[in-house]
Amino acid sequence: MGRYSRLHRIEQMDPRQDYEEIFRLLTEYEFPWDYLQGVSVAFLRDYGVPRISRLLDHTQEFERAGQKRYDDTVLIAHEMVRDGMDSEQGRAAARHLNRIHGRYRIANEDYLYVLATTVVGPKRWIDRFGWRPLSPQETESLALVGRRMGELMGVAELPIDYAGFARLHDSYEQRMFAYDPANRRVAAATLRVVTQWYPHWLRPLVARASLAVLDDPLLTALGFPPQPRRVRTATHRALRARAALVRRLPPRPTWHPYRPKPRTYPFGWTLDDLGPHWAHSRPLRPLPDEDDGSPVHEDPSPAPGDRSPVHDDPNPVSGDRSRPSSDANGHRTPPAGGGPTHQEPR
Repeated sequence: MGRYSRLHRIEQMDPRQDYEEIFRLLTEYEFPWDYLQGVSVAFLRDYGVPRISRLLDHTQEFERAGQKRYDDTVLIAHEMVRDGMDSEQGRAAARHLNRIHGRYRIANEDYLYVLATTVVGPKRWIDRFGWRPLSPQETESLALVGRRMGELMGVAELPIDYAGFARLHDSYEQRMFAYDPANRRVAAATLRVVTQWYPHWLRPLVARASLAVLDDPLLTALGFPPQPRRVRTATHRALRARAALVRRLPPRPTWHPYRPKPRTYPFGWTLDDLGPHWAHSRPLRPLPDEDDGSPVHEDPSPAPGDRSPVHDDPNPVSGDRSRPSSDANGHRTPPAGGGPTHQEPR
């Protein structure tokens, strides 16, 4: 198999019909590491919106169990797409995600934005730092997977293509980015999770590199100063050097797709393991396209302290993105975290 064989295969596919297969090839073979970096930076973008970060700060999930929250966000999204979003497993994961988010009053536009970051973030990262840019088919597969996730979560007014997600993403940030102390607290807690994956002596460098890939509007909203030019230049050159190396390596073999390796669950996990402790005390309700007006399972005893914060919750999975990636711990698909991660290099 040649380095571009999968790309040639993808270019012959129709994303309107084959978007889940294209997405699988993209995330498990062509760009597993880069996709995770794009989603991780996307999660940090959520924290630039005060009403999102205030809710996440209120839950204290990152401060109390940051690694679990990160892992759960990644894994819920993985469970949704693993066998197909309309498979029994995919729909069960979507119900579980909706049960978690159902505890909070979350504005539809916030769900839309979090979804958009999990679509736009990976595309922009890969085009900038990947071993090749995304093809049109791959780009639209990201959008259609994000749209289907949104449908399963009951999100309204979903964009129909990548261009729509990109417009939504950029216009929302122009309106909603602003500094708040909660932004910085949640972002700092996330960065602590990321840096703890590395030896103690390397952590300051990892933190600087993570900030060096963020744009100035996001840094301002998070309350972090821009990194010195030499740090940004060195970081960007290192990422592009990695891309040049990966471009010359053989493709990932078919028998070895990327799989998550969560630190929280070294011996494996089930869907019941994912999410905050109170999740299973909440009712499990049908998905929007199967709703008959009655819960799938109703527990008569409410979860302890189950009072909806007055803030809107921004994170679907995706970090808290368990949505598409909103997160399994009460926020948003795709991984929460920022900057380069520890995942495999290819």
